[in-house]
Amino acid sequence: MAYPDEVHDDLVLPVPDDSHARITAETFRLLSDATRVKILWALLQEEASVNVLAELVGASPTAVSQHLSKLRLAGLVKNRREGTFAYYSADDAHVHRLLAEALSHAEHVTGTATGQDPHPYGSSAPERRRQSRPGSTGVRRTGL
Repeated sequence: MAYPDEVHDDLVLPVPDDSHARITAETFRLLSDATRVKILWALLQEEASVNVLAELVGASPTAVSQHLSKLRLAGLVKNRREGTFAYYSADDAHVHRLLAEALSHAEHVTGTATGQDPHPYGSSAPERRRQSRPGSTGVRRTGL
């Protein structure tokens, strides 16, 4: 699946058709799990292995693997193999924007952010900062 590099502000259709509404509802369903939100946010920052993600999100590697499977089947993450290692990534600008807005909203709801506080989640498209390699920590630990 080719991910878009840009996010457009205006919808193409004035009212979503059944197909688009179903895809949107499925995306929200997949994001209704807090662990999947943390996994996806981490992967929007940089690719990572299951073990690195498990450490970052505070879940077992088995649970992370199951979440990744669902996210991959939905086309929200992709994976690549390097020898015996599997690395996961996500770089869809639309999903990045959706999560950034939702996380920013959560900060305002909880009082972590108020008024014109800067939004550390940002709304720009994700960029790969470095490639993970065996033995690497894989992702930055900010924003989780």
